[in-house]
Amino acid sequence: MSRTGSDVLVIGAGAVGAAIAYFCSEAGLTVQVVDRGEPGSGTSSRCEGNILVSDKEHGPELDLAAYSLGVWQEDLEEHGAAWEFEQKGGIIVASQEQSMRSLRRALEAQRRHAISVTEVDSAELADLEPHLRDDAVGAALYPDDAQVMPMLVVSHLLAMARSRGAEVLSGREVTGMLHSGGRISGVRTPAGDLHADAVVNAAGPWAAEIARFAGVHLPIAPRRGYVMVTEPLPPRVFHKVYAAEYIDDVGSSASSLQCSPVVEGTPAGSILIGSSRERVGFSEAVNRDALRRIAANATSLFPFLRDVKVIRHYHGFRPYSPDHVPVLGPDPRADGLWHAGGHEGAGIGLSVGTGKLMAQALSGAPTDLDLAPFAPERFGEPTGGAQTIDEGDDL
Repeated sequence: MSRTGSDVLVIGAGAVGAAIAYFCSEAGLTVQVVDRGEPGSGTSSRCEGNILVSDKEHGPELDLAAYSLGVWQEDLEEHGAAWEFEQKGGIIVASQEQSMRSLRRALEAQRRHAISVTEVDSAELADLEPHLRDDAVGAALYPDDAQVMPMLVVSHLLAMARSRGAEVLSGREVTGMLHSGGRISGVRTPAGDLHADAVVNAAGPWAAEIARFAGVHLPIAPRRGYVMVTEPLPPRVFHKVYAAEYIDDVGSSASSLQCSPVVEGTPAGSILIGSSRERVGFSEAVNRDALRRIAANATSLFPFLRDVKVIRHYHGFRPYSPDHVPVLGPDPRADGLWHAGGHEGAGIGLSVGTGKLMAQALSGAPTDLDLAPFAPERFGEPTGGAQTIDEGDDL
């Protein structure tokens, strides 16, 4: 253990924090994970568990998605059953010739990143998804798209980290940062101070609040999304299926409500229906318009859903980054502080790639991907500048 405490202290015990803890402990670093709630009780407990390359545009996020897929399939292959890894494949449906042309352009860009994707015509699509609307003009099939059970991911990654000596402290809210010699040296909690050589901000949609404790600006904000869950059914949806409009919504920065159809089955028989995006802070007020639009979109994609009961719905707050690229790596504005956030709705899929890259960087090893495009300081400072830390202060 470091003379100042642990080598690495991770704030946030969701999927991203758990993956960082596991890969850091595997690299021989001493690790503590701190969370104000129970592990996985935030965003990770309120999502679908998707591992997707199909919805990523070319650029750093697609690079990270492809890398993360390799980590799921290779580094963690032996653990797949523990978190119900299911490589069901994804299908993007085009309902008009214009959207099919746009989809083809996206396919070409993704193929340049070595993403496996096949264009299918309407007849082939009917074979793949026989209950889908019958007027689709074509689609794209992504065989590598997969799904996991998020809470099992968190639980098992943390268990594997603990087996390598990591400590997980739940019910510990971070209320400030400690520093020594001009650098961040730990965190303050009501139960006592925790010291570390490196503090990793993996607090999901609350990452901006943690960054402010260190006197730096990080424009990560919550973006709310709903998921509807149907009664259990015999298998009728065999892939993750969504309309081409979903990609535009993922890449949009609009704060208003956006809805596009996303439908997928589960091993238990229930069908998960999305999607929506809206920036409403951390409001828990139910948006019934969002639920109506999600239902209407889903039945337009799969008409049989009109006669299926929805038994519940839930929502989560996804960590939105203004340029839709996660924030990964050390923060040069606050020595000792690192960030791993801003994954929005892709956090589960990108978690293990993020964890492995962060562990490489934290242990001083070369990283498999260049972290420069993910740099925390790329957003600059808001008008008036960031809060500064004076020598000798605890924040």
